[in-house]
Amino acid sequence: MASSPRTRPSTRESKPSGTRRRLGEPRGGAVSATDAAPHGWAPLVVLFLVGLVDRVEAALLQGTLPLIQAEWGFSDTVGGSIPTAAALASALVAIPAGYLTDRYTRTRIIAVVVLCWALATVGSGLALGFAVFYAMRVLLAGAEQVDNPAANSLLADYYPPASRPKVYGWTRMTTYLGGIGTVFAGVLGELVGWRATFLIMAVPGIAVALVCRRLAEPARGRLDTVIARGGAREAPESTAAGGTADGECAGAAQAEPTATAPPFGRQLRQVAAVPTLVLLSVGLMLLTSGLLGTAYWMTTYITRAFDVGTAVAGPLSGGSSVVGVVAGTLAGAWLGRRAHEAVRGGRVTVAAAGTLLGAPTLAGALLTDSLALFAGLLLLSSFLGALAIPCVMASVADVVGAHSRGLGFAALNFLLTLGAAIGPLAVGVASDASGSLRTAFLILTVPKLLGGVCMLLSRWTFDGDAEKVLAEARR
Repeated sequence: MASSPRTRPSTRESKPSGTRRRLGEPRGGAVSATDAAPHGWAPLVVLFLVGLVDRVEAALLQGTLPLIQAEWGFSDTVGGSIPTAAALASALVAIPAGYLTDRYTRTRIIAVVVLCWALATVGSGLALGFAVFYAMRVLLAGAEQVDNPAANSLLADYYPPASRPKVYGWTRMTTYLGGIGTVFAGVLGELVGWRATFLIMAVPGIAVALVCRRLAEPARGRLDTVIARGGAREAPESTAAGGTADGECAGAAQAEPTATAPPFGRQLRQVAAVPTLVLLSVGLMLLTSGLLGTAYWMTTYITRAFDVGTAVAGPLSGGSSVVGVVAGTLAGAWLGRRAHEAVRGGRVTVAAAGTLLGAPTLAGALLTDSLALFAGLLLLSSFLGALAIPCVMASVADVVGAHSRGLGFAALNFLLTLGAAIGPLAVGVASDASGSLRTAFLILTVPKLLGGVCMLLSRWTFDGDAEKVLAEARR
């Protein structure tokens, strides 16, 4: 192939072309919506690792809290306020994170944020006083929220609608794998101390940040344009973005966005005017409130209702939650992909069905006196509720235009953060008022059902909103 003036020196040219490719560059330099992964599966692996590092570093505190508390002697109330302050910090930065996502290079945002996680983890381990440690944990929580809109926006530009339930399912699953960090922190804390544990666990974050720098930034909205034109193969991204493909691996340079964000005020109004986004966000917030509120208190409930110790209740509660949610997320991705073309609003129908069936299943578990039957129904309830997670995330990507996906996912994450903060508190308040955790759990099935209704209502708005996105991409 003829060289161009921009070709690398001959020592570099002798290497196989694959060594010069960035992770996530489209195969052959062109994008086709008929491919399940036109940019390959490397971006999914990298973004899965980003989510995993996020949850692991956030969960270190849970495994080392007794050691930290022994050193500084703070109360349980103060210790419990750390995740509350973290949730507030996450909520505060959610919308600004969406603003940044829609206007700056997303892969660079993620790389910087992951590095900040690692630095905050190092700062936690080196903190000379509790106030500094507290600030590092809150800083970490705020930084964690910044990457969510960027990662979710990227996934929609890397993968077509048929693959989105799968990719969103895998990346969202990391939310429930933070227990890995708790396990490592507990073991390492006993062996080397809590400070060394934080320093050691910062290493994966630094490594993932370096990998993120190798991700190619896909042209914003280009895949939507390809889909809108009937799935025909699109020209190399570097050519479309104003670069040259001759003599270079197509797309090796960072592609400029093909969809630009409007002024923020108008953008905010446009996002708020997407009915499917509003319904799905509220629905998933209500579901999250129920899922996390139940999970937080479930160990306590089992010890009270079945007169067993934490050695039985803890694994039963945690195991049912993790296994059920992970299995449900994978199943939801599989069902969502098949329902997408078969049924009108197929993905949101799967989400609604799982949510509406999961609530009465949990109620059935709460009303049984058999521990074995309770365990089975609890696992089934977690599984059914988790069907909604990949379907909702993929559907949000379909109904928000490429120029505003960061803000759309930021709004979703803001409501999810509120749901996660409200759920455990609502159960505690209802339990104190009624004198029964069982009654509190039964009351919490109501918002779950309402969440399912919201998702079901979005079935009638989804197709119209998704078509508007494609119509915009055709222009």
